[in-house]
Amino acid sequence: MGEDLCFFNKDTLIIKPSKKSPKLLRTTVLVFAMVCAIYICSICLNQISSHSKSKFESFRVIERPSDHLSIQTPKISTSIRGNNSCYVKGFNMKEIHNVHYPKPQTFSRAECGSNPVRFFAIVSMQRSGSGWFETLLNSHINVSSNGEIFNVYDRRKNISSIVKTLDKIYNLDWFSSASKNECSAAVGFKWMLNQGLMQHHKEIVDYFNNRSISIIFLFRRNLLRRMVSVLANSYDRDARVLNGTHKSHVHSTDEADMLSKYKPTINATTLITNLQQVEKTVAKALEYFHTTRHITLYYEDLIKNSSKTGDVLEFLELPHMDLTSRQVKIHKGELLTHIQNWDDVNKILKGTTYEHFLQADY
Repeated sequence: MGEDLCFFNKDTLIIKPSKKSPKLLRTTVLVFAMVCAIYICSICLNQISSHSKSKFESFRVIERPSDHLSIQTPKISTSIRGNNSCYVKGFNMKEIHNVHYPKPQTFSRAECGSNPVRFFAIVSMQRSGSGWFETLLNSHINVSSNGEIFNVYDRRKNISSIVKTLDKIYNLDWFSSASKNECSAAVGFKWMLNQGLMQHHKEIVDYFNNRSISIIFLFRRNLLRRMVSVLANSYDRDARVLNGTHKSHVHSTDEADMLSKYKPTINATTLITNLQQVEKTVAKALEYFHTTRHITLYYEDLIKNSSKTGDVLEFLELPHMDLTSRQVKIHKGELLTHIQNWDDVNKILKGTTYEHFLQADY
C-alpha cells in the first residue's frame, strides 16, 4: 500500500520537450528581433520630431543685442510675404541691420523702447519741393523728419560739428515740432547739397553706411521752374509781401496768389550755363553717395502720381497710409505767366536740350 503511495510513473514526472525544427526556432528569433528594432526606431523618430518642432518654434522670437536684459524682445509671426521674408512690425528681417533701438539721454522711450527705428535723410536742393515732401512724410503717424537742420552754419562748420549734430538727431535727442519722440519708427531730416554735404561727402558716406542711414534723394526735373522759385523766394526775403513777413511756404491759395504776382527776370546770357551747373551738381551728388542705401525721387513725379509716396513708405518699410500736406503750390500753370522776360528765355532755350523746360509739365 505504501509502495503504491510513493510510486510515480516516470512518464508523469518528466516532461519531455517536443522535438521542433532548429530552422523554425531561428525564424522566430529573427522575427522577434525585427519587431524590437522597429519599436526602438519609432521611439527615436518621435524624439527627433519633437526636437525639430521645438527648434522651429524658437524662431518666432527675434532677439536684439541689448545692455539691459529687462527689455522684452518683439514677437513676430512666421507668416511669409511675397519674397519669402519675415517681418517684425513691417521691418524686413533680411535687412535687420538697418533697424536701430535708440536710447535718448533727454527722455525715456518707455514701452516703445523695444520698437525698432529706421534712420533716413532727405537730400535735396533749395526750391525742389523738399519742404512739401517733408510735410507729407510727417503726416505719417510713425515718421519724425526734423526739417532743414544744417541751415545753421555752426552745425556744419566742420565735420566734428556735423557728426555731433547727426548723433543728436539719430539718438532721438533732437526736438522739433515734427518729433514723435518715443514711438517714432523712422527718424530723419532735410539736408541741402550746399550745406556741407558735398564738402565732407567721404566722411558722411562712412557715417551713413556705418549707422545704416538711408538717403531719400529728391530733385526737380524742370530746372527752369526751380530757378523761378529760387529767384522769387530770394525777392520775398527783402520785400516781405505777406504783411511784412517772409514765407518760403504757404498754406492758403490767397497767400500763394500774392507771392506769385512777382515775376523774376532771368539772365538769359548765363541761363544755359546755370542749368548745366545744377545738373552737374546733382550728378556729382548721386556719384558721391552711390554706395549708400538710397532712393531717387523727382518732385514732378510725386505731383503727377500720388501713389509714388507708397514707394517711399516701402523704402522705409513703414505701414502704408495716405499722406497729406497743407502746403499750397505758389507758381502754378505755364511758365510764361511767371517770367518777366519770357521772350528772351524762350529764344535762348529753343533748339537746345532744355527746350522741354518751356512746356507745362504738370
